[in-house]
Amino acid sequence: MSLEAVVTAHGHEHVSGEHASTLEVTSDDFLTPAGDCILGIEADTVPADFDDAFVEACRDADATITATIEVDGHTVTVEGSGHPDLTFESDRSHVLRTSDYVDDRTVMVGADAAAGDVDRDVVGALADGAALTLTLTVDPV
Repeated sequence: MSLEAVVTAHGHEHVSGEHASTLEVTSDDFLTPAGDCILGIEADTVPADFDDAFVEACRDADATITATIEVDGHTVTVEGSGHPDLTFESDRSHVLRTSDYVDDRTVMVGADAAAGDVDRDVVGALADGAALTLTLTVDPV
């Protein structure tokens, strides 16, 4: 039985989607041009809000985590793994990482894509302020 966490946010004029190793959705209400991994701002949910069962399932190194990002009729899917050190304690940001680095913002490691891999039509829509839905799904092992 899969477990889900859903986050809604929206784009910003500075969304560039250029980062090669991370993808982020933040609850911050601003974005500078330096935030080239950030696709969405003003997220309505942060990792610290996630259900305990979801968090526990993501802490299994063998768990598969799927991030589905829906923007303006487009869908982007990123797959990665869980990790025993995931804390889900961040009250600001969700970060998907292609590496195995973990901090309180990390919600997935070993991701098969980063912001720089996202379809340019999606990035363009987000730069125009489009709504974004991030659905994280974990299949417990």
